[in-house]
Amino acid sequence: MNLQISSAFLMTSYFTTVTTATVTGYLYVIGSGFVGEYLFKPFVEDTSVSRSAITLMEFFPPFSLYRIIYELSPPPATGFYSDFSGVQLGDLSNPENGILVLLIIMVLEWATFLFLTLYWDEFGCLQNVMRSRQALQKPSTQPQKCEASIEIDRTDIMREREIVDRFLQQPDNSYSIIIDNIRKVYPPKDGNAEKVAVKGFSLAIQRGKCFGLLGSNGAGKTSLISMLTGFTKPTSGTAYIDGLDIRRDMSEIYTRIGVCPQFNLLWETLTGREHLMFYGRLKRLNGAALIEAAEQSLKVLRIFEGGVADTFVSQYSGGMKRRLSVAISLIGDPKVVYLDEPSSGLDPASRNALWNAIKFAKKDRAIVLTTHSMEEAEALCDRIGISAYGRLRCTGTSKELKAKYGGTFVFTVTAAAGEDEAVEQLVRSISPTAKRTYHIAGTQKFEMPKHGVKISEVFRAMEQAKGSLNIVAWGLVDTTLEDVFIKVAKESEKCPD
Repeated sequence: MNLQISSAFLMTSYFTTVTTATVTGYLYVIGSGFVGEYLFKPFVEDTSVSRSAITLMEFFPPFSLYRIIYELSPPPATGFYSDFSGVQLGDLSNPENGILVLLIIMVLEWATFLFLTLYWDEFGCLQNVMRSRQALQKPSTQPQKCEASIEIDRTDIMREREIVDRFLQQPDNSYSIIIDNIRKVYPPKDGNAEKVAVKGFSLAIQRGKCFGLLGSNGAGKTSLISMLTGFTKPTSGTAYIDGLDIRRDMSEIYTRIGVCPQFNLLWETLTGREHLMFYGRLKRLNGAALIEAAEQSLKVLRIFEGGVADTFVSQYSGGMKRRLSVAISLIGDPKVVYLDEPSSGLDPASRNALWNAIKFAKKDRAIVLTTHSMEEAEALCDRIGISAYGRLRCTGTSKELKAKYGGTFVFTVTAAAGEDEAVEQLVRSISPTAKRTYHIAGTQKFEMPKHGVKISEVFRAMEQAKGSLNIVAWGLVDTTLEDVFIKVAKESEKCPD
Protein backbone atom coordinates (compact mmCIF):
# COMPACT_ATOMS: atom_id res chain seq x y z
CA MET A 1 0.00 0.00 0.00
CA ASN A 2 2.85 2.41 0.82
CA LEU A 3 4.35 1.71 -2.60
CA GLN A 4 1.06 2.51 -4.32
CA ILE A 5 0.79 5.78 -2.40
CA SER A 6 4.34 6.81 -3.26
CA SER A 7 3.78 5.94 -6.93
CA ALA A 8 0.63 8.11 -6.87
CA PHE A 9 2.68 10.98 -5.45
CA LEU A 10 5.21 10.50 -8.23
CA MET A 11 2.56 10.52 -10.94
CA THR A 12 1.25 13.90 -9.77
CA SER A 13 4.50 15.48 -10.93
CA TYR A 14 3.60 14.74 -14.55
CA PHE A 15 0.19 16.42 -14.65
CA THR A 16 -0.75 20.08 -14.82
CA THR A 17 -4.56 19.76 -14.82
CA VAL A 18 -6.90 17.96 -12.43
CA THR A 19 -9.04 16.54 -15.25
CA THR A 20 -6.12 14.85 -16.99
CA ALA A 21 -4.81 13.43 -13.72
CA THR A 22 -8.26 12.06 -12.75
CA VAL A 23 -8.94 10.37 -16.10
CA THR A 24 -5.43 8.93 -16.29
CA GLY A 25 -5.62 7.70 -12.71
CA TYR A 26 -8.85 5.79 -13.31
CA LEU A 27 -7.51 4.23 -16.52
CA TYR A 28 -4.29 3.29 -14.74
CA VAL A 29 -6.04 1.57 -11.81
CA ILE A 30 -8.62 -0.26 -13.93
CA GLY A 31 -6.16 -1.17 -16.66
CA SER A 32 -3.50 -2.49 -14.29
CA GLY A 33 -6.15 -4.60 -12.52
CA PHE A 34 -7.24 -6.26 -15.75
CA VAL A 35 -3.66 -6.79 -16.87
CA GLY A 36 -2.73 -8.29 -13.51
CA GLU A 37 -5.62 -10.74 -13.57
CA TYR A 38 -5.47 -11.84 -17.20
CA LEU A 39 -1.78 -11.42 -18.06
CA PHE A 40 0.34 -11.57 -14.92
CA LYS A 41 -1.51 -14.44 -13.22
CA PRO A 42 -0.94 -16.91 -16.11
CA PHE A 43 2.76 -16.08 -16.10
CA VAL A 44 3.02 -16.82 -12.36
CA GLU A 45 1.23 -20.12 -12.67
CA ASP A 46 3.14 -21.16 -15.80
CA THR A 47 6.13 -23.20 -14.58
CA SER A 48 7.90 -22.73 -17.92
CA VAL A 49 8.31 -19.01 -17.29
CA SER A 50 11.61 -18.21 -15.60
CA ARG A 51 11.63 -16.64 -12.15
CA SER A 52 13.87 -13.81 -13.39
CA ALA A 53 11.23 -12.81 -15.95
CA ILE A 54 8.56 -12.74 -13.24
CA THR A 55 10.86 -10.71 -10.95
CA LEU A 56 11.41 -8.21 -13.76
CA MET A 57 7.64 -7.80 -14.19
CA GLU A 58 7.27 -7.22 -10.46
CA PHE A 59 9.12 -3.91 -10.78
CA PHE A 60 5.80 -2.57 -12.13
CA PRO A 61 4.04 -1.51 -8.84
CA PRO A 62 0.55 -2.88 -9.66
CA PHE A 63 2.07 -6.27 -10.53
CA SER A 64 4.04 -6.39 -7.29
CA LEU A 65 0.88 -5.60 -5.33
CA TYR A 66 -1.08 -8.27 -7.26
CA ARG A 67 1.70 -10.84 -6.73
CA ILE A 68 1.83 -10.42 -2.95
CA ILE A 69 -1.99 -10.64 -2.73
CA TYR A 70 -1.80 -13.75 -4.90
CA GLU A 71 0.74 -15.42 -2.63
CA LEU A 72 -1.14 -14.52 0.55
CA SER A 73 -4.47 -15.80 -0.77
CA PRO A 74 -5.71 -19.25 0.39
CA PRO A 75 -6.53 -22.11 -2.00
CA PRO A 76 -7.96 -22.46 -4.57
CA ALA A 77 -6.61 -19.07 -5.65
CA THR A 78 -3.06 -20.39 -5.39
CA GLY A 79 -1.59 -23.72 -6.17
CA PHE A 80 1.55 -23.61 -4.06
CA TYR A 81 0.03 -24.73 -0.76
CA SER A 82 -2.23 -27.73 -0.27
CA ASP A 83 -2.61 -27.25 3.49
CA PHE A 84 -2.72 -23.51 3.65
CA SER A 85 -2.34 -22.05 7.14
CA GLY A 86 -1.14 -18.56 6.20
CA VAL A 87 2.32 -17.27 5.37
CA GLN A 88 4.78 -17.45 8.26
CA LEU A 89 8.07 -15.58 8.68
CA GLY A 90 9.91 -18.73 7.82
CA ASP A 91 8.14 -18.85 4.46
CA LEU A 92 9.78 -15.59 3.33
CA SER A 93 12.92 -17.46 2.32
CA ASN A 94 10.98 -20.03 0.28
CA PRO A 95 12.19 -19.54 -3.32
CA GLU A 96 8.87 -20.81 -4.70
CA ASN A 97 6.79 -17.91 -3.41
CA GLY A 98 9.43 -15.17 -3.94
CA ILE A 99 7.94 -12.97 -1.21
CA LEU A 100 11.33 -11.89 0.20
CA VAL A 101 12.53 -10.65 -3.20
CA LEU A 102 9.17 -8.99 -3.72
CA LEU A 103 9.34 -7.10 -0.40
CA ILE A 104 12.87 -5.90 -1.19
CA ILE A 105 11.68 -4.61 -4.57
CA MET A 106 8.74 -2.80 -2.98
CA VAL A 107 10.86 -1.13 -0.29
CA LEU A 108 13.44 0.04 -2.84
CA GLU A 109 10.77 1.38 -5.19
CA TRP A 110 8.95 3.10 -2.32
CA ALA A 111 12.11 4.98 -1.30
CA THR A 112 13.02 5.78 -4.92
CA PHE A 113 9.56 7.12 -5.78
CA LEU A 114 9.47 9.35 -2.70
CA PHE A 115 12.91 10.76 -3.53
CA LEU A 116 11.94 11.46 -7.15
CA THR A 117 8.69 13.08 -6.01
CA LEU A 118 10.51 15.41 -3.61
CA TYR A 119 13.11 16.23 -6.27
CA TRP A 120 10.61 17.04 -9.00
CA ASP A 121 8.38 19.02 -6.65
CA GLU A 122 11.39 21.15 -5.75
CA PHE A 123 13.04 21.60 -9.14
CA GLY A 124 10.30 20.67 -11.61
CA CYS A 125 10.31 17.85 -14.08
CA LEU A 126 12.62 17.74 -17.10
CA GLN A 127 10.10 19.34 -19.44
CA ASN A 128 9.57 22.29 -17.11
CA VAL A 129 13.30 22.78 -16.72
CA MET A 130 13.73 22.84 -20.49
CA ARG A 131 10.90 25.34 -20.88
CA SER A 132 12.45 27.57 -18.22
CA ARG A 133 15.82 27.52 -19.98
CA GLN A 134 14.22 28.32 -23.32
CA ALA A 135 12.32 31.21 -21.75
CA LEU A 136 15.54 32.60 -20.27
CA GLN A 137 17.28 32.33 -23.63
CA LYS A 138 14.54 34.19 -25.52
CA PRO A 139 15.37 37.81 -26.37
CA SER A 140 13.45 40.43 -24.46
CA THR A 141 10.28 41.66 -26.12
CA GLN A 142 10.34 44.94 -24.17
CA PRO A 143 11.19 48.06 -26.17
CA GLN A 144 14.71 49.35 -25.74
CA LYS A 145 13.29 52.75 -24.83
CA CYS A 146 11.66 51.24 -21.76
CA GLU A 147 14.94 49.66 -20.62
CA ALA A 148 16.82 52.94 -21.02
CA SER A 149 14.25 54.95 -19.06
CA ILE A 150 14.45 52.49 -16.17
CA GLU A 151 18.23 52.76 -15.95
CA ILE A 152 18.08 56.57 -15.87
CA ASP A 153 15.44 56.67 -13.11
CA ARG A 154 16.87 53.86 -10.98
CA THR A 155 20.07 55.39 -9.69
CA ASP A 156 19.04 54.49 -6.15
CA ILE A 157 18.66 50.82 -7.14
CA MET A 158 22.06 50.90 -8.83
CA ARG A 159 23.51 52.32 -5.62
CA GLU A 160 22.05 49.40 -3.67
CA ARG A 161 23.68 47.00 -6.12
CA GLU A 162 27.04 48.72 -5.61
CA ILE A 163 26.75 48.34 -1.84
CA VAL A 164 25.95 44.63 -2.23
CA ASP A 165 28.95 44.11 -4.54
CA ARG A 166 31.20 45.93 -2.10
CA PHE A 167 29.96 43.73 0.75
CA LEU A 168 30.62 40.55 -1.24
CA GLN A 169 34.19 41.65 -1.85
CA GLN A 170 34.78 42.84 1.70
CA PRO A 171 32.14 41.83 4.30
CA ASP A 172 30.95 44.68 6.52
CA ASN A 173 29.45 44.00 9.96
CA SER A 174 27.41 47.20 9.81
CA TYR A 175 24.95 45.50 7.41
CA SER A 176 22.60 42.94 8.93
CA ILE A 177 20.85 42.02 5.67
CA ILE A 178 22.43 41.72 2.23
CA ILE A 179 20.21 40.49 -0.61
CA ASP A 180 22.22 39.50 -3.67
CA ASN A 181 20.20 39.36 -6.90
CA ILE A 182 17.68 36.93 -5.41
CA ARG A 183 15.08 35.43 -7.70
CA LYS A 184 12.05 33.19 -7.17
CA VAL A 185 10.25 31.31 -9.94
CA TYR A 186 7.28 29.09 -9.16
CA PRO A 187 6.93 26.16 -11.61
CA PRO A 188 3.83 25.70 -13.80
CA LYS A 189 0.79 24.41 -11.96
CA ASP A 190 -2.72 23.38 -13.04
CA GLY A 191 -2.08 24.39 -16.64
CA ASN A 192 -0.82 27.88 -15.74
CA ALA A 193 2.54 29.22 -16.86
CA GLU A 194 5.43 29.57 -14.47
CA LYS A 195 5.25 32.55 -12.11
CA VAL A 196 8.27 34.80 -11.64
CA ALA A 197 7.50 36.27 -8.23
CA VAL A 198 10.84 37.96 -7.48
CA LYS A 199 13.06 39.23 -10.29
CA GLY A 200 16.64 39.91 -9.28
CA PHE A 201 16.16 41.70 -5.94
CA SER A 202 19.27 43.39 -4.47
CA LEU A 203 19.21 45.32 -1.21
CA ALA A 204 21.42 46.25 1.74
CA ILE A 205 19.97 47.04 5.19
CA GLN A 206 22.16 48.40 7.97
CA ARG A 207 22.06 47.36 11.60
CA GLY A 208 19.93 49.69 13.71
CA LYS A 209 17.69 50.66 10.79
CA CYS A 210 14.09 49.90 9.91
CA PHE A 211 13.43 49.29 6.23
CA GLY A 212 9.86 49.58 4.98
CA LEU A 213 8.89 47.41 2.03
CA LEU A 214 5.81 48.70 0.24
CA GLY A 215 4.03 47.10 -2.67
CA SER A 216 0.62 46.16 -3.95
CA ASN A 217 -0.65 42.58 -3.85
CA GLY A 218 1.47 40.40 -6.12
CA ALA A 219 4.51 42.66 -5.90
CA GLY A 220 6.66 39.84 -4.50
CA LYS A 221 6.88 40.96 -0.86
CA THR A 222 5.62 37.71 0.64
CA SER A 223 7.82 35.58 -1.63
CA LEU A 224 10.87 37.65 -0.68
CA ILE A 225 10.19 37.37 3.06
CA SER A 226 9.51 33.63 2.66
CA MET A 227 12.96 33.17 1.15
CA LEU A 228 14.68 35.28 3.79
CA THR A 229 13.01 33.32 6.60
CA GLY A 230 13.68 29.90 5.08
CA PHE A 231 10.10 28.95 4.19
CA THR A 232 11.03 28.64 0.52
CA LYS A 233 14.34 28.39 -1.32
CA PRO A 234 15.45 30.96 -3.91
CA THR A 235 15.58 29.87 -7.53
CA SER A 236 18.82 31.81 -7.91
CA GLY A 237 20.79 34.39 -5.99
CA THR A 238 21.06 34.44 -2.22
CA ALA A 239 20.95 36.62 0.87
CA TYR A 240 23.17 37.05 3.91
CA ILE A 241 21.54 37.44 7.33
CA ASP A 242 23.99 38.69 9.94
CA GLY A 243 26.76 37.40 7.65
CA LEU A 244 25.21 33.92 7.18
CA ASP A 245 24.15 32.54 3.80
CA ILE A 246 20.47 31.49 3.60
CA ARG A 247 21.43 28.65 1.23
CA ARG A 248 23.68 26.92 3.74
CA ASP A 249 23.23 28.37 7.24
CA MET A 250 19.47 28.53 7.87
CA SER A 251 19.74 26.39 11.01
CA GLU A 252 21.92 29.06 12.62
CA ILE A 253 19.97 31.92 11.05
CA TYR A 254 16.76 30.73 12.76
CA THR A 255 18.29 31.55 16.15
CA ARG A 256 19.12 35.10 15.03
CA ILE A 257 15.83 36.22 13.49
CA GLY A 258 12.36 37.05 14.73
CA VAL A 259 9.23 36.89 12.61
CA CYS A 260 5.80 38.42 13.08
CA PRO A 261 3.65 36.88 10.32
CA GLN A 262 0.70 38.60 8.73
CA PHE A 263 -1.69 36.22 10.49
CA ASN A 264 -1.30 35.28 14.15
CA LEU A 265 0.13 31.80 14.77
CA LEU A 266 -0.79 31.23 18.40
CA TRP A 267 -2.01 28.39 20.61
CA GLU A 268 -5.38 29.15 22.15
CA THR A 269 -4.71 26.94 25.21
CA LEU A 270 -1.46 28.69 26.21
CA THR A 271 -1.05 31.99 28.00
CA GLY A 272 0.88 34.95 26.66
CA ARG A 273 3.71 34.31 29.11
CA GLU A 274 3.90 30.63 28.12
CA HIS A 275 4.21 31.61 24.46
CA LEU A 276 7.16 33.86 25.20
CA MET A 277 8.80 31.28 27.46
CA PHE A 278 8.49 28.66 24.72
CA TYR A 279 9.94 30.86 21.97
CA GLY A 280 12.60 32.15 24.33
CA ARG A 281 13.84 28.60 24.90
CA LEU A 282 14.02 28.14 21.12
CA LYS A 283 16.29 31.19 21.09
CA ARG A 284 18.54 29.46 23.67
CA LEU A 285 17.40 31.50 26.67
CA ASN A 286 16.99 29.82 30.05
CA GLY A 287 16.76 30.52 33.75
CA ALA A 288 16.55 34.09 35.00
CA ALA A 289 17.44 35.50 31.57
CA LEU A 290 14.41 33.78 30.04
CA ILE A 291 12.03 35.02 32.73
CA GLU A 292 13.36 38.57 32.50
CA ALA A 293 13.16 38.63 28.68
CA ALA A 294 9.57 37.36 28.71
CA GLU A 295 8.43 39.93 31.29
CA GLN A 296 10.22 42.75 29.47
CA SER A 297 8.48 41.88 26.20
CA LEU A 298 5.10 41.64 27.93
CA LYS A 299 5.52 45.05 29.54
CA VAL A 300 6.77 46.81 26.40
CA LEU A 301 3.82 45.53 24.34
CA ARG A 302 1.29 46.28 27.13
CA ILE A 303 0.15 42.70 27.75
CA PHE A 304 1.44 42.39 31.33
CA GLU A 305 -0.84 44.37 33.64
CA GLY A 306 -3.98 42.99 35.24
CA GLY A 307 -3.04 39.34 34.88
CA VAL A 308 -3.30 39.48 31.09
CA ALA A 309 0.06 37.77 30.71
CA ASP A 310 -1.26 34.66 32.48
CA THR A 311 -4.59 34.54 30.66
CA PHE A 312 -5.27 32.00 27.92
CA VAL A 313 -4.80 33.44 24.44
CA SER A 314 -8.32 32.28 23.55
CA GLN A 315 -9.58 35.14 25.74
CA TYR A 316 -7.37 37.79 24.07
CA SER A 317 -8.83 40.40 21.76
CA GLY A 318 -7.56 40.68 18.20
CA GLY A 319 -5.30 43.60 19.11
CA MET A 320 -3.81 41.76 22.09
CA LYS A 321 -3.04 38.74 19.93
CA ARG A 322 -1.32 41.02 17.44
CA ARG A 323 0.82 42.60 20.14
CA LEU A 324 1.75 39.14 21.44
CA SER A 325 2.89 38.12 17.94
CA VAL A 326 5.17 41.15 17.82
CA ALA A 327 6.48 40.37 21.30
CA ILE A 328 7.35 36.84 20.17
CA SER A 329 9.33 38.22 17.23
CA LEU A 330 11.42 40.43 19.55
CA ILE A 331 12.26 37.93 22.27
CA GLY A 332 15.73 36.42 22.39
CA ASP A 333 17.53 39.53 21.11
CA PRO A 334 17.24 38.66 17.38
CA LYS A 335 19.63 40.46 15.04
CA VAL A 336 17.00 40.71 12.29
CA VAL A 337 13.24 41.08 12.72
CA TYR A 338 10.57 40.71 10.02
CA LEU A 339 7.27 42.42 10.74
CA ASP A 340 4.44 41.74 8.29
CA GLU A 341 1.70 44.36 8.84
CA PRO A 342 2.24 44.36 12.63
CA SER A 343 -0.34 47.03 13.50
CA SER A 344 -3.31 45.56 11.63
CA GLY A 345 -6.34 45.39 13.91
CA LEU A 346 -4.91 47.65 16.63
CA ASP A 347 -6.65 50.62 18.19
CA PRO A 348 -4.79 53.97 18.08
CA ALA A 349 -3.44 53.70 21.65
CA SER A 350 -2.13 50.16 21.15
CA ARG A 351 -0.73 51.11 17.77
CA ASN A 352 1.27 54.00 19.21
CA ALA A 353 2.58 51.73 21.98
CA LEU A 354 3.61 49.20 19.34
CA TRP A 355 5.35 51.87 17.28
CA ASN A 356 7.31 53.01 20.33
CA ALA A 357 8.34 49.41 21.02
CA ILE A 358 9.54 48.98 17.44
CA LYS A 359 11.50 52.24 17.56
CA PHE A 360 13.16 51.09 20.77
CA ALA A 361 13.85 47.61 19.37
CA LYS A 362 15.62 48.78 16.22
CA LYS A 363 18.52 50.34 18.12
CA ASP A 364 20.70 47.26 17.81
CA ARG A 365 19.01 45.21 15.09
CA ALA A 366 17.71 45.49 11.55
CA ILE A 367 13.94 45.47 11.01
CA VAL A 368 12.11 44.74 7.76
CA LEU A 369 8.57 46.10 7.86
CA THR A 370 5.90 45.34 5.27
CA THR A 371 2.76 47.42 5.54
CA HIS A 372 -0.08 49.00 3.58
CA SER A 373 -0.19 51.95 5.97
CA MET A 374 1.78 54.88 4.61
CA GLU A 375 1.48 56.57 8.00
CA GLU A 376 3.12 53.59 9.67
CA ALA A 377 5.91 53.51 7.08
CA GLU A 378 6.70 57.18 7.58
CA ALA A 379 6.57 56.90 11.37
CA LEU A 380 8.86 53.86 11.71
CA CYS A 381 11.07 53.46 8.65
CA ASP A 382 14.47 55.03 8.15
CA ARG A 383 14.31 54.00 4.51
CA ILE A 384 11.46 52.85 2.28
CA GLY A 385 11.48 50.64 -0.78
CA ILE A 386 8.62 50.25 -3.25
CA SER A 387 8.37 46.99 -5.18
CA ALA A 388 6.18 46.17 -8.17
CA TYR A 389 6.00 43.15 -10.45
CA GLY A 390 8.72 41.38 -8.48
CA ARG A 391 11.30 44.17 -8.73
CA LEU A 392 12.51 46.83 -6.33
CA ARG A 393 11.59 50.05 -8.13
CA CYS A 394 12.96 52.71 -5.79
CA THR A 395 14.47 53.22 -2.35
CA GLY A 396 15.14 56.20 -0.12
CA THR A 397 13.85 58.12 2.85
CA SER A 398 10.29 59.36 2.79
CA LYS A 399 11.48 62.88 1.97
CA GLU A 400 13.76 61.65 -0.81
CA LEU A 401 10.98 59.67 -2.46
CA LYS A 402 8.56 62.59 -2.25
CA ALA A 403 11.14 64.92 -3.76
CA LYS A 404 12.04 62.52 -6.57
CA TYR A 405 8.61 61.24 -7.52
CA GLY A 406 6.51 64.10 -6.23
CA GLY A 407 7.62 67.63 -7.06
CA THR A 408 3.99 68.75 -7.06
CA PHE A 409 1.32 70.18 -4.83
CA VAL A 410 -2.02 68.40 -4.70
CA PHE A 411 -4.78 71.01 -5.01
CA THR A 412 -8.32 69.83 -4.18
CA VAL A 413 -11.40 71.98 -4.82
CA THR A 414 -15.05 71.16 -4.10
CA ALA A 415 -17.60 73.50 -5.70
CA ALA A 416 -21.36 73.64 -6.28
CA ALA A 417 -22.89 71.75 -9.20
CA GLY A 418 -22.38 73.34 -12.62
CA GLU A 419 -19.18 75.21 -11.72
CA ASP A 420 -16.65 72.53 -12.63
CA GLU A 421 -15.42 74.31 -15.77
CA ALA A 422 -15.11 77.63 -13.97
CA VAL A 423 -13.06 75.99 -11.21
CA GLU A 424 -10.79 74.36 -13.77
CA GLN A 425 -10.23 77.72 -15.49
CA LEU A 426 -9.39 79.24 -12.12
CA VAL A 427 -6.80 76.56 -11.42
CA ARG A 428 -5.32 77.01 -14.92
CA SER A 429 -4.94 80.73 -14.23
CA ILE A 430 -2.94 79.91 -11.08
CA SER A 431 -0.84 77.18 -12.73
CA PRO A 432 -1.13 76.75 -16.53
CA THR A 433 0.63 73.36 -16.33
CA ALA A 434 -1.70 71.96 -13.66
CA LYS A 435 -2.97 68.44 -14.39
CA ARG A 436 -6.38 67.23 -13.28
CA THR A 437 -6.13 63.74 -11.76
CA TYR A 438 -9.56 63.32 -10.15
CA HIS A 439 -13.09 64.55 -10.82
CA ILE A 440 -16.32 63.30 -9.27
CA ALA A 441 -19.47 64.94 -7.85
CA GLY A 442 -18.12 68.49 -7.88
CA THR A 443 -14.76 67.58 -6.35
CA GLN A 444 -11.66 68.00 -8.50
CA LYS A 445 -8.06 67.22 -7.70
CA PHE A 446 -5.11 68.77 -9.53
CA GLU A 447 -1.34 68.27 -9.51
CA MET A 448 0.50 71.59 -9.65
CA PRO A 449 4.29 71.72 -10.20
CA LYS A 450 6.00 73.31 -7.20
CA HIS A 451 8.47 75.34 -9.25
CA GLY A 452 5.67 77.30 -10.94
CA VAL A 453 3.41 77.97 -7.97
CA LYS A 454 3.63 80.23 -4.94
CA ILE A 455 1.43 79.27 -2.01
CA SER A 456 0.62 82.92 -1.36
CA GLU A 457 -0.75 83.28 -4.91
CA VAL A 458 -3.01 80.28 -4.41
CA PHE A 459 -4.50 81.80 -1.24
CA ARG A 460 -4.95 85.17 -2.92
CA ALA A 461 -6.69 83.66 -5.95
CA MET A 462 -9.05 81.58 -3.84
CA GLU A 463 -10.00 84.56 -1.67
CA GLN A 464 -10.84 86.59 -4.77
CA ALA A 465 -12.84 83.70 -6.27
CA LYS A 466 -15.20 83.50 -3.28
CA GLY A 467 -17.30 86.34 -4.68
CA SER A 468 -17.87 84.76 -8.09
CA LEU A 469 -17.77 81.02 -7.40
CA ASN A 470 -19.64 78.91 -4.88
CA ILE A 471 -16.61 77.03 -3.51
CA VAL A 472 -17.53 74.65 -0.69
CA ALA A 473 -14.00 73.65 0.31
CA TRP A 474 -10.47 73.63 -0.97
CA GLY A 475 -7.06 72.44 0.16
CA LEU A 476 -3.43 72.50 -0.89
CA VAL A 477 -1.12 69.75 0.35
CA ASP A 478 2.35 68.53 -0.41
CA THR A 479 2.89 65.22 -2.19
CA THR A 480 2.16 62.32 0.16
CA LEU A 481 3.88 58.96 0.31
CA GLU A 482 0.65 57.44 -0.93
CA ASP A 483 0.84 59.63 -4.05
CA VAL A 484 4.41 58.43 -4.62
CA PHE A 485 3.35 54.82 -4.20
CA ILE A 486 0.52 55.16 -6.72
CA LYS A 487 2.76 56.94 -9.23
CA VAL A 488 5.52 54.33 -9.03
CA ALA A 489 2.95 51.53 -9.38
CA LYS A 490 1.45 53.15 -12.48
CA GLU A 491 4.85 53.70 -14.07
CA SER A 492 5.75 50.07 -13.36
CA GLU A 493 2.67 48.91 -15.26
CA LYS A 494 4.11 50.47 -18.42
CA CYS A 495 7.29 48.41 -18.09
CA PRO A 496 6.76 45.53 -15.62
CA ASP A 497 10.03 43.79 -16.54
